[in-house]
Amino acid sequence: MGAVHIRGVSKSYPIYANPSDRLKELLSFNRRSFHRDFWALRDVSLEIEKGTTFGLVGENGSGKSTLLQLIAGILTPTTGTVEVEGRVSALLELGSGFNGEFTGRENVFLNGAILGLSNKEIERLFPAIEGFAEIGEFIHQPVKTYSSGMMVRLAFAVAINVEPDILLVDEALAVGDIYFRQRCMRKIHELHRCGVTIIFVSHSPADIKSLAQKTAWLDRGELAEYGEPDRVIAKYMAAMVNKDSRYRKESARQATGDGRTAPAPVVAPEVVEKIPNIDHRYGNRDAEILGIAVLNENGEELALLPQKAGIIVRLSLRAHAEVSMPIVGILIRNHLGVELAGSNTALEETDLPALNPGDVYTIDFHFQLSELYPAHLSFTPAISNGTLENYQVCDWIDNAVTLQAEKGRKVYGYIHIPCRIHVNSVTKDRVQVGGSLP
Repeated sequence: MGAVHIRGVSKSYPIYANPSDRLKELLSFNRRSFHRDFWALRDVSLEIEKGTTFGLVGENGSGKSTLLQLIAGILTPTTGTVEVEGRVSALLELGSGFNGEFTGRENVFLNGAILGLSNKEIERLFPAIEGFAEIGEFIHQPVKTYSSGMMVRLAFAVAINVEPDILLVDEALAVGDIYFRQRCMRKIHELHRCGVTIIFVSHSPADIKSLAQKTAWLDRGELAEYGEPDRVIAKYMAAMVNKDSRYRKESARQATGDGRTAPAPVVAPEVVEKIPNIDHRYGNRDAEILGIAVLNENGEELALLPQKAGIIVRLSLRAHAEVSMPIVGILIRNHLGVELAGSNTALEETDLPALNPGDVYTIDFHFQLSELYPAHLSFTPAISNGTLENYQVCDWIDNAVTLQAEKGRKVYGYIHIPCRIHVNSVTKDRVQVGGSLP
């Protein structure tokens, strides 16, 4: 059963070169146009099911906020239709819906009235709103005296406590402190369990993956991708990486110019040239993964992952452009897609030389495996350029190799952490400290 039906929606705004053009157009007898149309949304269609937590991602100016305002009924579409089933509570721009001259309490009653609640209903809900906001005596002060953090506390407290069927959140939690943000996240999970439909905008991939069941990516007003969060976020991040790479290349070209003589390429003595699987691949390809293999300590390729043994994950790469600060890494996931472990050359403080076009390197990662739950583990290799804090992906291959772990003894969870048990026993006759069981 759907909660929000968006069918062929487009939204345009008139853009005037000069303020006087608006008056000229208004007074024009032959209906001459003095503006150009800016299309914030173009032919967007989405069906959002009741009880779904739905995430929206995209660059600034991609139409995310416009779409939320259309769902909230603040705007009307230029073409298409938006149908909403149920009471909508919206947390959009910071302070929207608040009168700065009114106190926090008065604004709570104002917002409740706008949503169709009676004074009696708002009186009933007010203690919960006041308690969640935690702004103390400021609830009786004019909102214009609030900090941005206090404003979002009160706005969120109102939005979640007016018993909405649909909750809209537009990146408002970005200004909250860590404590309040954690409380908000718990409340969003609670609302989801109660069947509330939640539609939120976020620039945080982690928030989208942890909260959303479905995700849509808007790109310059158009629906670029829709579906499972992991897949949509992967494609969105890949597009952002490629965009940043083009910008960096152009900046470097303008700063240094062309025409430098390239040194002779480096070639590794042994090169892996097989990639068993590619679930998803992205990056700017300044450097490319040529192959990956999982070996035992004798250099023999493995068909099964051993328990409590050393393995070597070997990958080869080729540079197609200059990579000044290369980082090469491996990510290990289990059969559920959970990221169990991983490492890279920067974390292990292994400095790699700058890569020049044509260079071929082979790098071995030596892992000591723990006792593993007998399921499949996958290995995802990646190459990036930069630092751990600021980098661009050159090549990333999701789940390039997958191997089954051998069966061992019973493992609770995903891995067995080595454990030593020490028993302190007390008897009637004596106190035995640090002893063993009889």
